[in-house]
Amino acid sequence: MTADFSIRPARPDDAAGAVALRFVVHPYLVRGEATTRRMFADPLPGADRIFRVAESDAGIIGLVSAFRDTRSADPGFGRIGLHVHPQHRGRGVGAALLAEAVGHLGSVGVRRVSSWAAPEAVGFARAHGFEPSREMRFSALDLTGFGDRPFVPAPPGIQVVRLREVTEEALYAADVAAATDEPGETPPQPTPYPLWRYEIWDEPGLDRDASIAAVAGREIVSFSLVMRDGDRMWSDMTATVPAYRGRGLARLVKYAALRRAAASGVRVAYTSNDEENKPMLAVNERLGYRPVASQVSCVAEF
Repeated sequence: MTADFSIRPARPDDAAGAVALRFVVHPYLVRGEATTRRMFADPLPGADRIFRVAESDAGIIGLVSAFRDTRSADPGFGRIGLHVHPQHRGRGVGAALLAEAVGHLGSVGVRRVSSWAAPEAVGFARAHGFEPSREMRFSALDLTGFGDRPFVPAPPGIQVVRLREVTEEALYAADVAAATDEPGETPPQPTPYPLWRYEIWDEPGLDRDASIAAVAGREIVSFSLVMRDGDRMWSDMTATVPAYRGRGLARLVKYAALRRAAASGVRVAYTSNDEENKPMLAVNERLGYRPVASQVSCVAEF
């Protein structure tokens, strides 16, 4: 025991408590119980990922994840995600969970670590050796009436289809092509297929009817993925392969995805964008998204 709480590995039956905690700390992050249960039971491959929970008489009051970032070209780069219930802060919960995460990453050879922090938590991050790097904007869109908006036709040579109408090989190829210039602390590399399949294709929350792809011939040239939990959704990724950018396809597929999601009962949509990603920020603003929160990427070397 540490103070009046204990730290232990997360178990699959902690999923409901973890989702409830996440909703209190970051209500704009959408990740349901099925997704969380799978993460605890079967963490993503090749990432040396761990989950630890802080538990007290009140239940789960803190959660941390730590893993090697296999999307980064730097094999020594890792990430930490830390949540502490607001009513239980200032008692050492965050520091204890962070120590678990840092110790684990050090044991698997990770020497540079990034963690997202709310603006009010940047002081905590700095006190533990992390320095602010970049900012992420989180935005929300009320989908009331969005399902009744007019259909927007695709340009000549482009067909808009539901995700269930495409193959995983085609989507993976488009994802790899579109994501190699994403902003971040380290240069990206193509996502290893096992990791991509785990995070995207086999994701329990992936809505294959609301997610949309734009297809030219047999090639997916743009797509917008919808991760859903009840009447809330997360736009996991909207992207266009480089050769087809500048044609309005990102807005087309995201509009179509939001329209289908709203028609199927989704009430609110959330998304995030790096503040340097001006094109996608402009797309979201045109669609009606409005900022609801921000987080700061804080980086440390150990």
